[in-house]
Amino acid sequence: MSEKPTVLILGGCGFIGRNLLVYLVDNDLSREVRVVDKTPPQMAWLNEKQSKAFDNPKVEFCSANLINASSCKNAFAPHSTTGRTWDIVINCAAETRPNQTDAVYKEGILKLSMNCITEALNIKAKRYIELSSGCVNSSEKIPLKENCKTDPWTAVAKQKLKVEKELQSLENFSFTIVRLPIVYGFGDKRYLMPRIIIAAIYKHLNETMKLLWNDAMRFATVHVYDVCGAVWKLANSEKAYRETYNITDDAESTQGTISDMLADIFSIDIDYFGIVMSNLTKLSLSDTVSEINDKHMAPWAEICQQDGICNTPLTPYLDEEQLYHKHLNLDNSKLKEFGYELKHPKVTCDLIKEIIDDYVELKLFPKSLIL
Repeated sequence: MSEKPTVLILGGCGFIGRNLLVYLVDNDLSREVRVVDKTPPQMAWLNEKQSKAFDNPKVEFCSANLINASSCKNAFAPHSTTGRTWDIVINCAAETRPNQTDAVYKEGILKLSMNCITEALNIKAKRYIELSSGCVNSSEKIPLKENCKTDPWTAVAKQKLKVEKELQSLENFSFTIVRLPIVYGFGDKRYLMPRIIIAAIYKHLNETMKLLWNDAMRFATVHVYDVCGAVWKLANSEKAYRETYNITDDAESTQGTISDMLADIFSIDIDYFGIVMSNLTKLSLSDTVSEINDKHMAPWAEICQQDGICNTPLTPYLDEEQLYHKHLNLDNSKLKEFGYELKHPKVTCDLIKEIIDDYVELKLFPKSLIL
């Protein structure tokens, strides 16, 4: 593209969308940006840098429910003042709330994405980017490449795989699919953050944090900055035309490496129930999950109240899928061969502390837990 492209970010007030907007604004990469979301920026718990990005004169916000076809069509309308259409469409929107019915996920992922794809076709977008899930792959101890067998093991991944197949069935449509593992960074609420909160709670309780399974379970990770950087390079490359890429770091993260960092940050002890004992929970996993959440939710509410936090989007709540004995293990060699160089190749204590400190500054995470 000879000129800076115009960009449409769908689900742009969400975790990845807001960071993508900051990335575009900070690096002055786009001519115009429209952010589409059903949640307005003022209600999205943005930090100062994210809020400033939304105030940039190149950025406009559009409220839309992308499940509704007419609302989706309005979201893709040309720019309100320049009349320019959208070169790059990045779909960060999806139903990701835990414990929803299959029908809700089908509507909030498959139907939503198909509406967006239809409109991207209508406006002849130069590239459409679909954010998919690393959980569409089968669970293996070895890193899985993009062409490995698919065997989705979360409700979100099952619908995301259907979207991938729909995209691949469309002829002459310029798209790129990216599969994401556990993403962490500023604004994370549902990926790594619940584990961070739970570790903090055990500091408050002065107890050993005992986890299901063992320390060897693979937890592929990536910093949100690298998601944004990789997505942008892929969106602007002919090499990525109709290709699928895993965006994951080099950390080879496991439940053990992540937990060890949390143990260092909060000065707590970690232990594991082991495979045999943990397998017994499969007989009544829903009861086990309820017991775990009951143990964590009450202390969290108490700590927040003590610190004067009346309202926060952060929660230690875990759903069943987060407690499965499943390896999330992705191979990033294709992304590296494409030419993307990771800015944060490994998770570190400092990167995790940055997330916590950001929420403390926003008065959404109890300061007493990091003293």
